[in-house]
Amino acid sequence: MMGTGTSERNTTVKVFDFFSGCGGASCGFDAAGMDVAFALDCDQEAQRTYTANFPDVHFELADIRAVEAEEVQLHVDAARTSPVLFCGCAPCQPFTKQNTTRPDLGDDDRIPLLLRFADFIEACVPDLVFVENVPGLQHFDSTSQPFDDFLSRLGECNYYVDFRSIRLMKYGVPQSRRRLVLVASRHGDIQLPPETHGPETPNEDYETVRDWIGHLPPIAAGEEHPAVRNHRAARLSALNIERIKVTPEGGSHRDWPEALKLDCHKDFSGYSDVYGRMSWDAPASGLTTRCISYSNGRFGHPDQDRAISIREAACLQTFPDEFAFEGALNSMARQIGNAVPVRLAEVVGKHFVSHLKDVGVVS
Repeated sequence: MMGTGTSERNTTVKVFDFFSGCGGASCGFDAAGMDVAFALDCDQEAQRTYTANFPDVHFELADIRAVEAEEVQLHVDAARTSPVLFCGCAPCQPFTKQNTTRPDLGDDDRIPLLLRFADFIEACVPDLVFVENVPGLQHFDSTSQPFDDFLSRLGECNYYVDFRSIRLMKYGVPQSRRRLVLVASRHGDIQLPPETHGPETPNEDYETVRDWIGHLPPIAAGEEHPAVRNHRAARLSALNIERIKVTPEGGSHRDWPEALKLDCHKDFSGYSDVYGRMSWDAPASGLTTRCISYSNGRFGHPDQDRAISIREAACLQTFPDEFAFEGALNSMARQIGNAVPVRLAEVVGKHFVSHLKDVGVVS
């Protein structure tokens, strides 16, 4: 594939964040020294959070399927003195193993969203592309194969592409969760950034739960700390308070006495993470949109008798403490669970800048 030339441009990369949500990718790219110019999402509460933290970014509150490429092209044209990065982290729910509610996923109207993102790439031809999603996107079993089609369309636009499933903890995020990450460039061969944490890396130890939430003051279930924004935990029933009190650090419902067990757990060994506590000195297993619900995963605080708070969930997604979340409690949890981990985007952003320097696009 041929690149588009290497005439030198302004060093600052302009970021266009599609499916931006509350701004995890934008926050990471900003930390990498990039300039976020444009964001698009259809979630009104996510927009509230985004604009509270990025008041100067143009935010388009719309369904991407209702936006014309010409509208985005106007913003891209204004940014062309610098390299342009398109970030497209489409909703992952149709492709995740946790989706058990839709028997006919081929009819899910979110599936074509990645290909709608490809429409904007074809029309605007950004210098760089970043995609983050669940690994199941690669192997989606449907008459539609959005990821394969997406790769084909990148190839037709002369992008160099690399992608694979990665463990977040290998990039400094305190979660063992796997994610699919894709990077693409019009200017030359590109690979995913080298791992930053783990054996044979600059940081041999993985980041842990303690590293990221150990500094926060204690609160009880249902409480909000008066001095720490968003440090608010969901209420627990009296029965679940009993259950979490007998759950050791790193334990789960398997550690309960018989009298406290749910019937569905007594004769079934699965669901080992539900009603679980995190371990202080290990990464979390992975945050979801229900990351503050004790009954929906290993979201119990390591030693306080409650699920993790909104602020703690945000910390485990590597948001900075000053990042403010807006909306109802469950909405904020959903925003955090859907977000691209900030540190992952920061690592990728710095790698993109190094790549542009290596190929002579920026100095």
